[in-house]
Amino acid sequence: MKKVTAVFDIGKTNKKFFLFDKNFKEVHKEYISFEEIKDEDGHPTENLPELQKWLKKVFDRILKSNKFEVKAINFSTYGASLVHIDENGNPLTPLYNYTKPLPESIISTFFETYGPKEDFLKTTGCADLSMLNSGLQLYWLKKTKPEVYKKIKYSLHLPQYLSYIFTSIALSEYTSIGCHTALWDYGKKDYHSWVYKEGINKILPTIVSTETSINMNYNGNRIKIGVGIHDSSAALLPYVRSIRKKFVLISTGTWSIAFNPFTEQPISEDTEDKDAINYMRINGKPVKASRLFLGNEYKLQVEKLNTLFGVDDDYHRNVKFNYDTYYEVIEDFKHCYRWESVEDEDMPEKTQISYNNYEDAYHQLMTELVLLQIKCIKKAIGNDTISRLYVDGGFSDNDLYIKLLTHYLRDKKLRTTNASLGSALGAAISISDTKLNSKFLKKNYALKKHVPFIVKS
Repeated sequence: MKKVTAVFDIGKTNKKFFLFDKNFKEVHKEYISFEEIKDEDGHPTENLPELQKWLKKVFDRILKSNKFEVKAINFSTYGASLVHIDENGNPLTPLYNYTKPLPESIISTFFETYGPKEDFLKTTGCADLSMLNSGLQLYWLKKTKPEVYKKIKYSLHLPQYLSYIFTSIALSEYTSIGCHTALWDYGKKDYHSWVYKEGINKILPTIVSTETSINMNYNGNRIKIGVGIHDSSAALLPYVRSIRKKFVLISTGTWSIAFNPFTEQPISEDTEDKDAINYMRINGKPVKASRLFLGNEYKLQVEKLNTLFGVDDDYHRNVKFNYDTYYEVIEDFKHCYRWESVEDEDMPEKTQISYNNYEDAYHQLMTELVLLQIKCIKKAIGNDTISRLYVDGGFSDNDLYIKLLTHYLRDKKLRTTNASLGSALGAAISISDTKLNSKFLKKNYALKKHVPFIVKS
């Protein structure tokens, strides 16, 4: 039987299960998605009971299989989500969706008590993101649902709740606490004083390193069970463990997030900037990050182009970079696109496309999006000296995106990786004792170097 590490990688849409062999090669994968359910206010949310059933069912089936011997299991999930359990370990509330708005009165009372707001956000490395600052959910529960709050034995971040399902041991770890929760004081390296003043620390379990695992007898099997990890921090881990030089990782998808794990200045000075956020590495060190709603905006604009030029939905996937087309775009460059989900001072009042073919309009679109991406990357780099960039996720195989990024950042070394397994692999690595070497990304991630195109004179 093949010895494997199991990982549940829980996204908002897809719930995935992986098995990795000792070289971190994927040997089994399955996934499922659930219809969302509604919380007591009618807001859509995760179907936690179904998720719980699925986790147990899949894992028990794999344990009975005669193909694999599971030696370890870990969990990576999206962040900013808490499960509040009673003394019997049962959830007391729905898993509130981080898109649920918090009442304005709660937010203003909070900042009146613990502000000034600007100082608070700087100290906690957050922007004011309502429920995305998951710590404020505890404040909201305490003030508006005191009868529920009184019954909370522990509030667990989602990755740690999944671990709890298997271990019945309640723990906290750095990557979940550090994901814009408004709980952590980056200067003190401890919970912020408001957490202690409200007595919320009593329902937050002991903090352990993300690399912690618990050796347990589970259904008659000796298994090492991890404490779980926040998915963005998990995706960063294989890079941090295998690359010796400083770098920034641009993880692209619906959101494109630029992570700088080597920052000397973790906290953004601009507290109005909702896209400057902080994360934590598995050892509690800060990661400076900047986000851009790149994939979302791309999708909206491409749909409009498809309609305008009467092409099919997949046409954009086959457009390759063309130097002459690009040269025409930048010769008398002006911004043509009005963004729907991104704020930008350079965009026009409304979209004005003067091109009469799709390729030209698409080159213009990608040039404008890449210019936004560069602003985002520069924010994450700040004053740090960093010359290496790694790009993974959906845009790593978009020809225009990569060529333009390499062109505009020609003073940096740019590499792409095919890290569709990113966060799952990070979760497996975080509980293994394996040392990764510099060849790891080449072998496991299809690492590719890119050089800037030659500018014709």
